[in-house]
Amino acid sequence: MSFHTQLVQQTQEARMGLLSAPIIQGCLQGQVSLPSYVAFLTEAYHHVSHTVPLLRACKAALPAHHVWLYDAMDEYVEEETGHDEWILNDIRACGADAEAVRHGKPGHAAEVMVAYAYDTIARRNPLGFFGMVHVLEGTSVSLALLAADNIQKPLNLPDAAFSYLRSHGTLDQEHTAHFELLMERITDPRDQADIVHAARAFFRLYGDVFRNLPLPQVAVAAQQRTAGALA
Repeated sequence: MSFHTQLVQQTQEARMGLLSAPIIQGCLQGQVSLPSYVAFLTEAYHHVSHTVPLLRACKAALPAHHVWLYDAMDEYVEEETGHDEWILNDIRACGADAEAVRHGKPGHAAEVMVAYAYDTIARRNPLGFFGMVHVLEGTSVSLALLAADNIQKPLNLPDAAFSYLRSHGTLDQEHTAHFELLMERITDPRDQADIVHAARAFFRLYGDVFRNLPLPQVAVAAQQRTAGALA
């Protein structure tokens, strides 16, 4: 069994935990709101703005026997540069204050996720960063394009408000194929275990980002009705 297949299988439960976040399930059912979408973009900006610094930190920390990853890391940097600005443009297209987001602070969940990424690179194993890549790119491939459609139609937002979701949904289809090839070259059992460990952690941490977003009022009302029925 290939390592990439093992990675997918061994993190499946953690992945389902992320997908069970109420705001994700609500979005798939058409329960959306502009404040919720802007809140998502805000947190996305605050972790995506660290993607390139994290990639560079990962490359710098790689041990000598992983220099073969340098070219791949450089390609990731080139492709990811400027994506945080895409998000700010989306926020502007939603009528929200992009500059306030740029100069603001992330929510606790996003801040912890980013901090864990830096800590993984510096303290545990820089290859653990690929666990974050697996979580973010794999999630965007499965959800981004569908979510964009489900959000745009009921809110009547312009295409300009979805450059991040739609571009990532398309780009990450290519990235995941490349990622799979890279993972096939990771043969050390410790490196493999560290990537799996990090991926499980990032599924939980990224799930916390979604669980801390404000729910659309229709979803809040549904939760209250369910709670009342169980009381």
